[in-house]
Amino acid sequence: MPLIPPLPPSVTLRDAAPDYPVLEISHPRVTARVALHGGHLMEWIPAGQAPVLYLSPKAVLREGKAIRGGVPVCWPWFGNHPAGGGYPAHGVARTRFWNCESASESPEGVQLVLTLKDDDATRRLWPHPFELRLTLAIGGTLEMSLTMKHLGKVPAVFQAALHSYFSVGDIRKVTVRGLDHTGYFTEAGPPQAQGEHTQHGDIVIDREVDRQYHAAPEVRLADASLSREIVITGTGSSATVVWNPWIEKAARLADLPDTDYRSFLCIETACLSTSSRLELRPGGSHTMSARIRCRPLAAELTAAPLNVI
Repeated sequence: MPLIPPLPPSVTLRDAAPDYPVLEISHPRVTARVALHGGHLMEWIPAGQAPVLYLSPKAVLREGKAIRGGVPVCWPWFGNHPAGGGYPAHGVARTRFWNCESASESPEGVQLVLTLKDDDATRRLWPHPFELRLTLAIGGTLEMSLTMKHLGKVPAVFQAALHSYFSVGDIRKVTVRGLDHTGYFTEAGPPQAQGEHTQHGDIVIDREVDRQYHAAPEVRLADASLSREIVITGTGSSATVVWNPWIEKAARLADLPDTDYRSFLCIETACLSTSSRLELRPGGSHTMSARIRCRPLAAELTAAPLNVI
């Protein structure tokens, strides 16, 4: 089982399921839950606000099964492995138990440092020694930093993503800003809709969306139903992924209620490339971070029209 240090008063260790330890945070500035399986932030609720992250009520809490919702850590590949079957989707990090290296609190919130190292099982899937370090600064603002250190003797190709599921009041009343004129790649939809495209204007969700945008600017998720804007700022990242499964794909996901595609949108801070290899040299490291904050939605956006489907 994971190693856990002495915890500050605002952090409690509980089993959310048998042999499934979760750190529960109850602080004047924030409440949250972090599963050590996957180094997975399950919930983040700044004081006085609605939950910012979506967690599926059908999420399975079991070793080897990724949690549906929250912020899964995808590493060292994203999506399906290039070699095809026999490899878990989104890499090895989200289905392994992480250690908690340190836990501290301050008037602003709680900081956790979680670590994951290679073992025989990971090397069968990705043949390189490594250490991952996930730092979570959890308060009124959320800051997540993933440091990837390559401990091997030959270069290693990698991908990574902080696969954030954001809770929304109604997906049809959501607008995503900040990616206008940005190129993206998609495999969703009919053949003529797949491939490389350029975004024109703001993003509205009225169908399945699975896009890898080739830039990582500040992205703003405007939610007219909840009258709030979620601002996502990435550093050390090369891409922004926007994903919603919509009706048909949601119905095929056993750990997601059929209609809950209406309740979330994934906006992911990522290190991806569709045109070149991302590489760590022996002894090298790379840090990717996401800073997330909420603010009231500007008055002119609260009356966003309903997208009819």
